[in-house]
Amino acid sequence: MLKAAGAAAGAVGIGTAVLPTPAAAAGAYAHPGLLHTRADLDRMAAKVKAGAAPYTAGFAKLTANRHSQSGWAANPQEIVYRGSGSPQNYRTLYNDVHAAYQNGLRHHVSGDGAHADTAVAILNAWSAKLTALHGSADRFLAAGLYGYQIANAAELVRDHPDFELDRFQEMLSTVFAPLSDDFLARHNGAVVSNYWTNWDLAAMACVLAGGIFCDDKAQVARAVEYFKHGEGLGSVKNAMPVVHDDGLAEWLEAGRDQGHALLGVGLMGTFCEMAWNQGIDLYGYDDSRFLKGAQYVAKWAMGGEVPFTANTRRKGAINGWSGSETVTSAAPVDPAMTRPIWAMIANHYTKRRGLSASYLTQIAAKSAPEGGGGDYGPNSGGYDQLGFGTLAFTRDKATATGTGGSPSPAASASAAAGSGSDPRPQTGGSPASPSASASSAAAAGDLAATGSNDIIGWTAATGITALAGGVLLLRRRDRARRASQ
Repeated sequence: MLKAAGAAAGAVGIGTAVLPTPAAAAGAYAHPGLLHTRADLDRMAAKVKAGAAPYTAGFAKLTANRHSQSGWAANPQEIVYRGSGSPQNYRTLYNDVHAAYQNGLRHHVSGDGAHADTAVAILNAWSAKLTALHGSADRFLAAGLYGYQIANAAELVRDHPDFELDRFQEMLSTVFAPLSDDFLARHNGAVVSNYWTNWDLAAMACVLAGGIFCDDKAQVARAVEYFKHGEGLGSVKNAMPVVHDDGLAEWLEAGRDQGHALLGVGLMGTFCEMAWNQGIDLYGYDDSRFLKGAQYVAKWAMGGEVPFTANTRRKGAINGWSGSETVTSAAPVDPAMTRPIWAMIANHYTKRRGLSASYLTQIAAKSAPEGGGGDYGPNSGGYDQLGFGTLAFTRDKATATGTGGSPSPAASASAAAGSGSDPRPQTGGSPASPSASASSAAAAGDLAATGSNDIIGWTAATGITALAGGVLLLRRRDRARRASQ
C-alpha cells in the first residue's frame, strides 16, 4: 500500500473557475493524452506548416536528431540491466525509446507515415521481448524514467493499425509499473528519506503515465495521491519544504547539486502536464507551489542568489545501518548547464494561466530551442527528459492575465477559449486503494547506487527542528502564522 501523510485527496480547483470536461470515452482517459493532446499535435503541425517561429526552430532540432530518422532499427533485450548485472545494457533501451518518441512526434508534425511505422516497429519489438528490469537500486530509475517515456512514445501511435496495443499495455503493467509502485511503497528497503526527490518523481511519472495509457483509474489515483501526500521526498511539500517570504519555494535537491535539481523540476513538470491533460490540476495545487519551486530553481540555476534553510535527512536501511546528512546552503551552479525542461513549465504558467513568472521566462528563452535525447550528451542524463519543448509546448497567450498562484475566473475562462491552450478541468474524489506491489524490496545494502552516496556539500549543523515523523528535519517559516499575529 502506498503510504500517505495526509487525508485522501478531494476535489481540486484553480481559483473559482471550472473548466470543461476533456473529451474521453466513458470510463476511459482522453487519448492522446499524456504529454501531448490532439490539440497540441494539431497546433505543432499547423505552426510548422505556416513557418511560424519558434516552432520551426524547434522542429529543425527534431529533424536534425539522429534518433528521429525513419531508418532507426530497434535492438530489444529480454532483460535490461542498470547499475549492475551482465551486461549493463540500459543504454539500448533509452536510445530506442527516444527514437520511438521522436519518430512518433515527427510523424504528427510532418504527416510522413514512415516515421509512424518506425515508431511502431520499435515499440512492438520491445513489447515482444522485454520481460524484466534488473540491476542495483538503479533498476528503479530505469523503470521510472524509461517507463514514463516509453508510454509517451506509444501514446503517439496507439491508434496505428500495426501497433500491438494489448501486448504493450501488458509490458507496462508487468515490467515497468510494478517496480515503480514498489519503490513508492517500500523505497528499496530504506528509510523514506534515503532517496532524493528525483527518485520518487521518476517512479511517480511511470505510475501515472502507465495508468493513463492503460486506462487504470486506481493506478492514476495512487500517483496523484502520492504527489499530494506521499511520505517520500518527491511529494510536493517534501520536494519544496519551505516557501520563503519572497514567494520562492526552496527546492530540497538544490542542496545536492544542480543537475539533479534540474532533473527533479523537469520530472515534476512532466507529472503535472500529464495530469493536466486528463483534467487534474496539480500545477495549481497548494497555491501553485510548483510554480514557486520552479521559479526558485530557475533563478538559482541562472546564478542568482536564493535563500536556503538548513535541513537534515535520515538515510540508511530499515532495521539496518542508518545515519543522517545535513546541508546548509544551495550547491554551486554552472549557468551554462541546461536540460530541456523549461518551455513546458513556463508556457503553462505564463500562457495558459497568464501569470507572471520572470525567472521561468528568462531561463526558457535562454534554453531555446530545446532539443531532446541525443542533444545533451551521450550519457543517461542526456536522456532523462523527452525534450523538444520549444516545438511541443510553445502556446498562444491567453487574453486575460493574473498575478496570483491561481488564475481568476476570467483568466481561466479566457484560457479555456484561447487558441492552442488546450486547458483541462479538475477532477476530484478519493483515490482507490492501491494494490500490493509486485516486486519485492532489494537485498539489504543495495540502496542508492547513484543516489544517497553521491552527496555534495553536506556538513554538520545544529538547531534544526524536526518535521512530523522525524523523517526530514527543517527550520520552516510559518508565514501564515506570522501574518495573523
